[in-house]
Amino acid sequence: MGTHPQRRYSLFDRLIGQADNALRTVAGGHPGTQRPNPTAGTEIPPLAPAERRHVAGLMRVNHTGEVCAQALYQGQAVTARLPRIRRQMEVSAQEEEDHLHWCEQRLQELGSHTSLLNPVWYSLSFGIGAVAGAIGDRWSLGFVEETEKQVCRHLESHMAQLPPQDQRSLRILEQMHTDEAQHATTAHKAGAMDLPFPVKKLMQAVAKVMTETAYRV
Repeated sequence: MGTHPQRRYSLFDRLIGQADNALRTVAGGHPGTQRPNPTAGTEIPPLAPAERRHVAGLMRVNHTGEVCAQALYQGQAVTARLPRIRRQMEVSAQEEEDHLHWCEQRLQELGSHTSLLNPVWYSLSFGIGAVAGAIGDRWSLGFVEETEKQVCRHLESHMAQLPPQDQRSLRILEQMHTDEAQHATTAHKAGAMDLPFPVKKLMQAVAKVMTETAYRV
């Protein structure tokens, strides 16, 4: 029984795929990996109005962070030079889709919504990812490692701010933290470059603007 050669996708094919991914990321509809939601077995906690608004703001920030991560990975996958690096980006992006689902579901439970500025943040992040991938795979991996490290610090801050009774949000953020830390480790082992200090500071500044706007809008 013969084997079929693996299909090779052109740059145009990949760009069409990325356009579809962008729509799914912003509007919802990604299949993800079908992992169970970490909130399974927990009850929806009673929250005071102020607590509900604050938790919704935090979860909205985390959802937007996942939109940015999805765009970053997809942008890098388009311009990555080595097939193994491209595949690694695509696998990581698929795992991030689970985070999108979980954050969306928690926001719905809170009677809130995802950020209205997600299309803007997706576009900017995709562009950054594409440029990083074009510069070189070690740079691309360096952006992944540094991004995931910064995301982990944000998640730790958010977990500390959750009301004690909100185990549903906590479990989601804990699993996200585990996944993000693993992505950073994987990128490091694959040969990630240690980014220059000014680049790291610029990433932190952009992340600060994103978090402050996504919390409110």
